[in-house]
Amino acid sequence: VPAAVVPTGPVPSVPVGSVPVGSALAPSSPVAPIGVTPLPAPRIPAFGAFLSSDARGVARMPQLSRWLGGADLRVGHTYLPGEHWSDIEGTPDFLEAWARWRNERPDRMLVLNVPLQERNEAGVSDDEVRRLLRQGAAGAFDHHFRALAERLVRLKAADTVLVLGWEMNGTTYTHRCGPDPESWKKYWNRIVTTMRSVPGQRFRFDFAPNRGRDAVPWTACYPGDDTVDVMGMDSYDQPSGISFDEQIAEPYGLQAQVDFAKAHKKPISYPEWGLFRNGDNAAYMRRMLAWMDEHKPLYNTLTDYCPHGVWQCSANPNASKVYRSVLFGRTDGATPAPTEPATPAPTPQPTAPATPAAPRDCSPVDLGSWVEYWLGGKLCVRFDWWSHDG
Repeated sequence: VPAAVVPTGPVPSVPVGSVPVGSALAPSSPVAPIGVTPLPAPRIPAFGAFLSSDARGVARMPQLSRWLGGADLRVGHTYLPGEHWSDIEGTPDFLEAWARWRNERPDRMLVLNVPLQERNEAGVSDDEVRRLLRQGAAGAFDHHFRALAERLVRLKAADTVLVLGWEMNGTTYTHRCGPDPESWKKYWNRIVTTMRSVPGQRFRFDFAPNRGRDAVPWTACYPGDDTVDVMGMDSYDQPSGISFDEQIAEPYGLQAQVDFAKAHKKPISYPEWGLFRNGDNAAYMRRMLAWMDEHKPLYNTLTDYCPHGVWQCSANPNASKVYRSVLFGRTDGATPAPTEPATPAPTPQPTAPATPAAPRDCSPVDLGSWVEYWLGGKLCVRFDWWSHDG
């Protein structure tokens, strides 16, 4: 998704204690959609949603599960910031919260998007990107990725799925492939080799372009079977007016991904997907869910904020009903069908969240309702900020 339209990376972080955890759209207990029969299946493909990069995302996972009738969300998805190399080394505290969530159950999966360059959304020129890619291919940045690998192993998240340099076939990110595909592939291979050299690691590396051709064909960026474990794809409902059949059949589209993965003996994934240019498109939601049921990706994670999402975003009620109906109650085992009430129960209506009290030694900052919507609450500046490590 173009960064100029809506961010695809991390939700801006605010102090966890200063915002309400969870969403007003989540009822306190599961309510079965009227007349819905869940679709149980043994060992269903793992799924989840991107709910926030930091600890708020962890806290919202059980709330989304309740809204889905106890559905088993086995995938947690977060993003490393890409402003500075220290971000890419994994220093943000939220990695610890995600690692704890991962380790609560052996069948959970942590998916981590990793930028390949600092200043990753700074509008860096093609010439500068080309220079940086060549530096990376020569090993100039190996130590940053070794530090990340060592940190994940220390956190007992050694089996994390790493989505390196996502949407590389586009124009949004400094880690894009187009200015020098050969150097990009060499750089990817150096990163994977470096991270695999860390004792104790069991990482899987996910190559995840945008659906379609975009700026360059994603096949021109594919670094090779030895360093790619998963053939991913970020697939939103765009451009305007395109049908789902066209999304399947377009050059470098959904069918091309499935065929390429089969030829290279790789599982597929959908790290990012959701609504976009065609609004509250229930037909897209139904078809995309059916596509994944048919092709069984290793995992999928819906991008759940406006305009893409269906739980934290109230702008897509029709697609939300489809998503909830199809996934309601899904677990690894059989789930009994909910009994349809004689009288339809009222649909829970979202209510405005209460304004949380500011934590001690903390002063809330009024940024306006629009900014606070994207942050998930009020930004709170601590008086003792200078005493904490960055």
